[in-house]
Amino acid sequence: MADRRPQTGEIYRHFKDKLYQIVGVATHSETKEELVIYQALYGTYGIYARPLEMFVSEVDHEKYPQVKQKWRFEKVDLAQETKHTEAKQRESKQISAVAAEAEKQEPSSDSSDEWAGADPHLVAFLEADTYEAKYKVLKSMDNEITDRLVNDFAVVLDVVIPEGPLSDRFAQLKQCVATMCRYETTRLR
Repeated sequence: MADRRPQTGEIYRHFKDKLYQIVGVATHSETKEELVIYQALYGTYGIYARPLEMFVSEVDHEKYPQVKQKWRFEKVDLAQETKHTEAKQRESKQISAVAAEAEKQEPSSDSSDEWAGADPHLVAFLEADTYEAKYKVLKSMDNEITDRLVNDFAVVLDVVIPEGPLSDRFAQLKQCVATMCRYETTRLR
């Protein structure tokens, strides 16, 4: 366990694919049990405590057979994460360039038919180049959101927004995009 002991400032990925930063390892004043104190790097950036033994334990693959991660929390190599994010950004730019070139070669009447019937907010969201622009699209449609749009936006972002009241789902979606915006612009540069 000593080699898996988290250190202050390290970033860990939970097996449910959320990122957390270690605040420290504390000792319970009465039981002397060691507790990992960590902060979410998404949503409201909540702070949590978990027994060290549980933090460094393996995923229960009987309960979660679809999970490929071995440990409940795995340390994230920020350099590797940065390279991965930069590669995804380059790939996205390449796809955009190919799409733009294809659009130039197609007759303009076909490109207008391409989005016929699509929700204009979804089109604006898809065409937004940055997470900040995507967030602005979401903020502009507070009274026009539907469960279908929340699901569509979640698919675009490759996130899961659990079922529940529409206002809660929309708030979670906006938090995800806001987190992606902050993570993309400050944490990886």
